[in-house]
Amino acid sequence: MFEQILELVKEKVGDHQIPGEQKTQVHEEIAGQIKNGLATQAAEKGGIGDLLSSLSGSLSGSPLSGAIAGGVVSSLGSKFGLSPAITGAIAGAIPSILEKFAHKANDPNDNSVTADSIASSLGKGGGLGNLGGLLKGF
Repeated sequence: MFEQILELVKEKVGDHQIPGEQKTQVHEEIAGQIKNGLATQAAEKGGIGDLLSSLSGSLSGSPLSGAIAGGVVSSLGSKFGLSPAITGAIAGAIPSILEKFAHKANDPNDNSVTADSIASSLGKGGGLGNLGGLLKGF
């Protein structure tokens, strides 16, 4: 799942005046912040099914987008010294990244992101234990 998020970050964020030598690290940091935000949301919402439901519709201005964007702005500013203008522009792309991710996860014809792959990824890296059991019947 991290790789799919990373690809979406590269697609939606692009360069945004990120110094060339920091581009890879910045993209990975953004993807990590998104993955952590999704893990937190899955834990709070009661599993992957509820997480995916919360990702339907417009995510602009949603609490999830706002929380992830805040983490992105903070981490990019402190870890990479990026200006508020740059981090703000990057944070503005978070809702569209989440919407594209949700579309992939909910599209039965797109196997790049599935409920099982999300559960596996979050279970290993998100500190949520085995989420596979929560998906039975989903």
